[in-house]
Amino acid sequence: GNNRGERTRQVIFFILCVFLCRSAAETLRYSLAEEMERDSFVANITNDLGIAPSQLAARKARVVSEGNEQLFRLNRNTGVLTVKESLDREEICPQSDTCTLFFKIFFENPLQLIRGEVEIRDVNDNSPVFPEKEMVLEILETTPPGSRFPLESAQDKDVGSNGLQNYSLGSNPHFSLALGTGKDGVKHAELVLERQLDREEQRELNLLLTATDGGSPPRSGTAQIRIVVLDANDNIPLFSREVYEVHLAENSPPGQLAVRVTAADPDEGSYGKVRYAFTQTLERARQLFELNPATGEIRVAGNLDFEEAENHKMVVRATDGGGLSAHCKVQVEVLDVNDNAPEIALTSLSASIPEDAPPRTVVALFSVRDRDSGDNGRTECAIDGDLPFSLTPTFDNYYELRTNAALDRERTAEYNITITATDWGMMRLSSQESIFVQISDVNDNPPEFTQEVYTMLVTENNSPMLRIGSVNATDADAGKNARISYALLRQEGKEQPDVSVNSENGDVYILRPLDYEEVRFFEVAVGAADGGTPPLSANVTVRLLVVDENDNAPLVLYPAQDSSPASSELVPMSAEAGYLITKVVAVDADSGQNSWLSYHLLRATDPGLFAVGAQSGEVWLRRPVTDRDAMKQKLVILVRDNGRPPLSATAALSALLLKDFSDVRLPHSSLATEDEGGSLTTYLIISLVFVSLLFLVSISAFVTRKVCKRKELKGEHVLYGTGHLQSGLADAAAAGTLPHPYCYEISLTTGSGNSEFKFLKPMVPSLPPQLSAMGGESSRPEALFLMIGRDPFYSM
Repeated sequence: GNNRGERTRQVIFFILCVFLCRSAAETLRYSLAEEMERDSFVANITNDLGIAPSQLAARKARVVSEGNEQLFRLNRNTGVLTVKESLDREEICPQSDTCTLFFKIFFENPLQLIRGEVEIRDVNDNSPVFPEKEMVLEILETTPPGSRFPLESAQDKDVGSNGLQNYSLGSNPHFSLALGTGKDGVKHAELVLERQLDREEQRELNLLLTATDGGSPPRSGTAQIRIVVLDANDNIPLFSREVYEVHLAENSPPGQLAVRVTAADPDEGSYGKVRYAFTQTLERARQLFELNPATGEIRVAGNLDFEEAENHKMVVRATDGGGLSAHCKVQVEVLDVNDNAPEIALTSLSASIPEDAPPRTVVALFSVRDRDSGDNGRTECAIDGDLPFSLTPTFDNYYELRTNAALDRERTAEYNITITATDWGMMRLSSQESIFVQISDVNDNPPEFTQEVYTMLVTENNSPMLRIGSVNATDADAGKNARISYALLRQEGKEQPDVSVNSENGDVYILRPLDYEEVRFFEVAVGAADGGTPPLSANVTVRLLVVDENDNAPLVLYPAQDSSPASSELVPMSAEAGYLITKVVAVDADSGQNSWLSYHLLRATDPGLFAVGAQSGEVWLRRPVTDRDAMKQKLVILVRDNGRPPLSATAALSALLLKDFSDVRLPHSSLATEDEGGSLTTYLIISLVFVSLLFLVSISAFVTRKVCKRKELKGEHVLYGTGHLQSGLADAAAAGTLPHPYCYEISLTTGSGNSEFKFLKPMVPSLPPQLSAMGGESSRPEALFLMIGRDPFYSM
C-alpha cells in the first residue's frame, strides 16, 4: 500500500514537471552583457525550441522586437539569435535597475508566435559623478558638535553592485562622514561635526570627498568640499512642510507653476534672508523643473512625459544669510494624458490573393500598441468603408485581416484597405495604416463575341486568300486567361467550306474564288477559346453573302441565231408606222442591275425604217413601207446589260417586205435577173417553177412548225412558254429576266385563193402605243400583228 502511494506521487510529480516545463518553454529567456559588439551571440533558438534549423526557413521564421527599432537578428539557416548593434543598458533603461528587452519569434506557416526576453546585464562602465566638482558649506562657528550636513550625492549610471557603494572623506580634525541609505535605496553621505569650529583659528577648510562603486575593478569620483566658517547665527530657516506633494499632467506647458516652497527665518538682516536651491536631486529632475532661488517657486522647465517617468523627487535647501539651512522634499506625480496615438505595426502581408479564395482567408497580420495607460492605452480597430474584409483579434493586441465575402477581380482588381486604430481616451486619438491588396485573376469568364451574328460580303470571282472581315471576342479576365484564339468549327454532315480564320486576330479569309450563280450565301461557325486552364470558349455564326458581279453577257433566246433564212419576219407592204414586226427576247444570268437589259438598233439596211424598244426589245416600223424600200431588210440588234462595265450580245434578224405572201422569195432568189421586157428561155422558166415550188414547201413547213409549237403552250394559242424552254432559259425566267411568253395565231383569210396568210394575230389586246394609233388598218386581212406580253418576273 505504501509503495503504491509512493508511485502515485511520483507520477503526479512527473506530470507536474512536464507541464511546468512546457509552460516555461512558452517564453524564451536569455541574458546578455551590455556593450557587446554587434552581431554578438544571444542564443540558439532551434536548440531551445527543439526544432531542426531547416524548419526556420521552411516556416519563414523571423524575430520581431517590441517598439519601432529592431534590436535582434535571426539567422534562418543556423537558428542563432544575435544583436544588430552594441547595446547600452544606461541608454535603453535609464530609470530602471533591471533592463529587459522583449521580442517575439514569428512563424508564418503554420502561424505561431513565441515570446522571448533578453535581460541586459550591467557592466561597470560608468564612474560615480558628483553634480558639482566643488561643494561649499557655510557653517556657523557656534554649530555644536554632532551636527550633520547633507552632501550632494554622487550619481552612477550603473546599477546593482556596479552602482554607487561607498563614500570616503579625506583626513581632517573636524569632520567625519556618516553614510545612509534612503527608502529608494540611494546611498547618501552627511558631514558630521566632530569638533567645534573656530573661525578665528581657521576660516575655511577644504575636504576631499570620494565616491566609490562596487565594480571590479572599482571606479570612483571626487568632489571638493569647501567649509566656510561663519559668524554666529542662532536661527535656521524653517519650512512650512517637510514634504510637498504635487500632481501635474504630463502635457503641462513650460513655465507652469508646480509648487512654491517657503521657509521662514526670524533673524534679521542677512541672517533672515533665505535663498533656495536644489540638493540631492537627479539631473533629469533639474532639467524638467526650475527653482526660483528668491521666491521658492518651482516651475515646469521641460516636457513632462508619463511614459518616461511617472514621478520625480527633489530636495530643496533653504539657506539664510548666516549660512544656516534647512531641507524639504518635493514629490511630483505625473498624471497620464492621452497624448499618444495608437501605433500599427504590420507583421505579415500577402502580396496578392486569388479571386476564388474562400471566405476567412488570412490576408495580413498586424499589431496595435498605445504607450498611454489605462483607458488611454486601450485600443480598438476597424476597417474604413464597405469592403469584403474583416478584422479578427488574436492575442497580445494582434489582429488578423481576413476576407469575409467572395471576391471578383473583374469587378474590383485591387483594394486599398485603410485600418483605423482608436484608443479609449476622453479625447480619442487614432492612427491609420493603408494595406494594398491585389486580386489575382482566375479563369472564370468565357470569351464573348461583340456581335451575335457576323455578316460579311464577298464579291464573286474574288482572289484566293481574300480577307473579307474579322470576328472579335473579348474576355473580362486578365493575362493568359484573356488571351483569345480563334478557330473554324467543323459542322457534322456538312462539307468543310473554303473559309479560313486567323487564330490570333480573327480575320476571315476566302480560300478560292466564288461564283454567285452557284452559291449566293453560306454560314460557318467560328469558335473563340481563352488561354486559361481549363480553357473557356464561345461560338458565333458568320454569314457570308456573295455579291453578284457582271460576269455574264446577255443570251439571246429569240430569234435563234442559228436559224435558216426561212425564219425571216414577213412584213406587208401596206404596214403603217408602229407596226410590230417581232420582239427580241434575251436573258442575263446575273442579278440585280447586272441583269437589267436594254435593246438598241446597231445596224440595219434602212436604219430610218425600223425602231427598237429600249426596254422591251420590240421591233416595229418607224414609218410606212414604200415601194422604194428594198424587199429584204437585215437588222442587227444590240442587247446590253446595266453592269459596270456593261456586257452585250447581238441578235441578227431579217424582214421581207411583201405585197402578198405569193411574192415570197428565198434570200438567194434576189440574185436572179428579172427581165420583164425580154423573152425568157426555157431554162429560166423551169428554174422559176422549181424555185416557186421550193418556196411553197418551205412556207408550209414553217407554218406547220409554228402551229405545233403553239399547241404545246399552256394556253390554246401559246407558242412559247417557260415550261417548254431549255433548262437555262427556265432558270432565267425564274430569276426574273425572261419576259412573258409570246402568243401567235396563224389563220387563212377568207376567200383567199393564193395561200395568203393572216399572220401573227395578237391573242391579248395589249398593244404598244404605235399599234394603238393604227386604228382600222389593223383589220385588213393582209395586216400582220404581233402581241408581246410581259412576264411579272421581268424587271427593267
